[in-house]
Amino acid sequence: MKIAILSGSPHKSGTTSRLIDRFSDGAKAAGHSIERFDIAFMDIHSCTACDACHRNDNSVCVFQDDMTRIAKGLAEADCVVFATPIYYFGMNGQLKTVIDRFYAIEQMIRKGQKAMLITAMSDNSEATIAPTNETYRSIVKWLEWDNVGILNAYGCETPNDLKGTDYEANAYELGRGL
Repeated sequence: MKIAILSGSPHKSGTTSRLIDRFSDGAKAAGHSIERFDIAFMDIHSCTACDACHRNDNSVCVFQDDMTRIAKGLAEADCVVFATPIYYFGMNGQLKTVIDRFYAIEQMIRKGQKAMLITAMSDNSEATIAPTNETYRSIVKWLEWDNVGILNAYGCETPNDLKGTDYEANAYELGRGL
């Protein structure tokens, strides 16, 4: 299985990145291939709702940036993993920018993929993560993808906060279980 990971984390050694690494370890152990997009370090313009992508026949966005590479990876993927730190009750802006750009490519990526969400946050409240989980479920439903798992790492602002929790082991098992 080919897995595309959309990482919104702006911290290459942060909590979200650590969870992605453990997920990837599990997926690779199961024989899957990983294509990871660290979108916080890519050149991706925000959608301007110009609708040019829907006015022409080939769903091409007016912005020719790193989203072109991401779109190709998503179209080829059997599973898409959304990974994000939680900032003020939601996924971070880097990941949301990519998701907004799905508008131009939704026909090429709507092919029954599996999907998964991995989050990390300093808070311990279900109310903090609920909006992100609901947004993720809505995206997956709209794209006709299959939600195969959600891992929310509560109380984990830094990678050290993962110590003494099952979150890294759970991330590994999510990857291995695909």
